[in-house]
Parts: sequence; C-alpha cells; structure tokens
Amino acid sequence: MEKFFQLKENGTSVATEVMAGLTTFFAMSYIIFVNPAILSLTGMPSQAVFLSTIIATVVGTLIMGLFANVPYAQAPGMGLNAFFTYTVVFALGFSWQEALAMVFLCGIINIIITVTKVRKMLIRSIPTSLQHAIGGGIGIFIAYIGIKNAGFLEFTTETNNIVAINNTPFDPSTSNFEGGISSIVTDGGIIPALVNFTNPVALLALLGLALTIILVIKKVKGAILIGIISTTLMGIPLGVTNLAALSNPANSLSSSISELGTTFGAAFGSEGFGSLLSTPSQYPLILMTIFAFSLTDIFDTVGTFIGTGRKTGIFSAEDEAALDNSTGIKTKMDKALFADAIATTTGAIFGTSNVTTYVESAAGIGMGGRTGLTSVVTAGMFMLTALFSPIVSVVPTAATAPALILVGIMMLSSFTEINWDDLEEAIPAFFASVFMGLAYSISYGIAAGFISYIIVKSVKGKAKKVHPVVWVTASLFIINFAILALI
Repeated sequence: MEKFFQLKENGTSVATEVMAGLTTFFAMSYIIFVNPAILSLTGMPSQAVFLSTIIATVVGTLIMGLFANVPYAQAPGMGLNAFFTYTVVFALGFSWQEALAMVFLCGIINIIITVTKVRKMLIRSIPTSLQHAIGGGIGIFIAYIGIKNAGFLEFTTETNNIVAINNTPFDPSTSNFEGGISSIVTDGGIIPALVNFTNPVALLALLGLALTIILVIKKVKGAILIGIISTTLMGIPLGVTNLAALSNPANSLSSSISELGTTFGAAFGSEGFGSLLSTPSQYPLILMTIFAFSLTDIFDTVGTFIGTGRKTGIFSAEDEAALDNSTGIKTKMDKALFADAIATTTGAIFGTSNVTTYVESAAGIGMGGRTGLTSVVTAGMFMLTALFSPIVSVVPTAATAPALILVGIMMLSSFTEINWDDLEEAIPAFFASVFMGLAYSISYGIAAGFISYIIVKSVKGKAKKVHPVVWVTASLFIINFAILALI
C-alpha cells in the first residue's frame, strides 16, 4: 500500500488517508439522496437513480484513486442535475431517456478533449492570478454551501420579485397550484438575513461549528470527522438526527436493483438515441444542450483541480509543466481528467446526470488527504451505502455543514497570492471568486473571471497578451449564456 500510493513521498499515512476519505464521504454523501429527489421529477424511478448515483460515484472515484492516485471524489454534479431536470426535460421538452443520451455524448466528448490535450490547454491558459482567485473562490463556495446547509440564513421576497413558480412564469393572481409548490425563482430583490436560531437544525449546526472550530484550533487529529460524528449524536436529543430512517424499507438494496433495469441502457433504446436522432430539425438544439452540459462539467472539474491541487501540492509544478509536453494519458492531471470523463459516460449508461469532481473533496484534503487512498476509502464507503443507506441518511446536513465552513475558511488563504493593489489582477479575481459563491457555480465564476479579464486587458491595450484559449472560452461562455436566455 505504501509503495502503490506513495504515502511517504506525499507526506501522509494510512490513518490520515482513511480519515480524509471518511471526511470526504460524509461531506458529500448527501448526493445519494438529493440526486434521486431531483432526477425523479422527470419520471425516472427514484431507487434506480439512487443506485446509479452510487455506481457512477464509485467508478469515477476508484479511477481517481487507483489510476490517477489523487484524493478527489466524483459524483453526479449539483447544478448539472438541476439543468438536466428543469431545463433539458421541463423547459426544452426532451424525455429523460433523451437527456441521458445527451449526457453520454457529453462524456464521450470529454474523453476526446482529454486525450487530445484540449482540457490541458484550458488549464494552462488560465492566468496565475485567476488560478489563485479560483482557489479562494472555491473556498467561498464551499463555505457558503456549509452556511446554507446549516440553516443560518433566511431569505425574504415580495410578490413583485417572484419570477417563476414550478418553472412557470408567476402570475400574482394565481393562488392555487396543482400538486403544490415544488420550486420558486425570485430576482435580485430577495433579502438575506440571519435566522434567530430557534430552529433546531440551525442550533445544532451552530453547536457543531463551535465544537469543530475548537478541535481544529487545538489541532486534534481527525478534528473534522470527530465534529461530524459528534454533531450527529448531539442531533438525537434535538430531534434533527432522524433515527427512523434506519428502519425505512424503501432504502433497501433489493428495491433499488429491481428499478435499475428501467434506467440501465435507457439512453441507447428507442426512447433514447432512437428518439433523439429521429428529428433532424432538433439537431441544433441538441448540440447546444450537449455544449452547455460539457462546458459546465469541464470547468467545474478544472476549477476544483486548480483551486485545491495547486495550494496543497497534489498537482506539483512538475505535474503542471508536464501538461505542455506529455502525450496521451500519463501525468496525474491527465489521469484525473480522464477519470472524470469516464465517470460521466458510466453514469449515463446506468441512469444519472453528468458526473463531476466534487468540490467537497476539499474537506478530505483539508484533513490531510494527499493520495488516491483517500479516494479509495471514499469509494468504499459509497459501496457500503448500497447495503446500509439508512445509516448514511441518519447523518444530517447540519452535521456536515461545519466541516464545509471550516474547509472554506482554510482555502481563503489563496487570496494572499493576489496583488489586490493592481486592479488588472484585482477586478478579474474579484468577479471570478465572488460569483462562484453568489451564482452557486464554479464554472460561472470562471466565466465571470475570464470575461472581466479580457475587458480589463483590452482597455489597457493588452488584448494581444490574452491567451487565445481564454478568448475562445469566454466567447463560448457568452454564447452559452445567450442560449440559456433564449430557451
């Protein structure tokens, strides 16, 4: 194990890697329950999505660990699953089988651009100041996820600020909604505020955050994992930790396997590719949808690697330099990017939306995870959830929220590498980092950074110094935003 994962060379140990793997797992385990809840709205069987989520996560994360030897975990991406459901299926009118077919094509495209160095060109084109901004921005993003999951914030909106209810334009005269209200979209008039902490979820998260901060400051080994477990136990008397889930028969493996036959291979059937390719007039829309899938997937992964790998040394200077000269799939970065693409393809085959590298991997990296052993442990835990999913569902989001907040704080140190006195650096860095959290998307943050970087450089008469890939990528982002606005 020492030789295979090169533990000493990476300054880590088996115990550290195991704790890091467990921490990453608990920080992102919510996806196996949230993903089915979102995708099942399209008509996909919930338990089938539950199992396909686990399979895609395990496959992608094991490749990360055993092939790339890096401590990153993969799973169906939040945001990408919402795009799958609310835009591709609800707004554009594709069936979920057709949507899976497009996700499969997205995975194939990602494999091709990984082998042909396109992804690596994207990484090398990002200016150093923006790379540091992405690292700090991911810290903001992770911390915001933690604060949101903790229930520390509440939002108020007036009627005139409501844009849509249940994905339909809002009419103030409407008072009844068939089937109830499933989603509400508001504009910038929404007002955030701090809750009054009478809610037991917020109170538990606050106690957990205080405990985790104490453990981290005291440099207790396994501080974040201890915080998660302790907060879960504290949640029992508060009624937040749901022990009833332990006896829920709907979480059984047998029910998941029986439903998996519905989604497995559905992308290749008559209702998948057969239907998707039967109407040539829809080809432009199909291509634009695949493009939107791929662009978000690519930059979520690239952003996570740059934001966490550079600071921790997971991807060394030698690894980054090798990107310019390597051919095929040889370096750590090559292999990690390849793992991400394979996972998306696998997920589409079994029945889930795009798989991406999870930013919550930073929780395990913050625990000291530096090698693929961390990923193997995380993958092993996801395997066990197929048998013991009720146990995992017991851990409330209030217990993992403090871990995300602390890891986000740790990542903010990347901002010290940015020259904030130089507006040429500061403006793009600000937009890249802040929009990651506010837009709830790594890729949108990168888009804001790229576009503002080009504007600043052009105004300063330095447009020719901007890497061509940045120009092309920014243009693609703008086209993507225009497409989303039109549909």
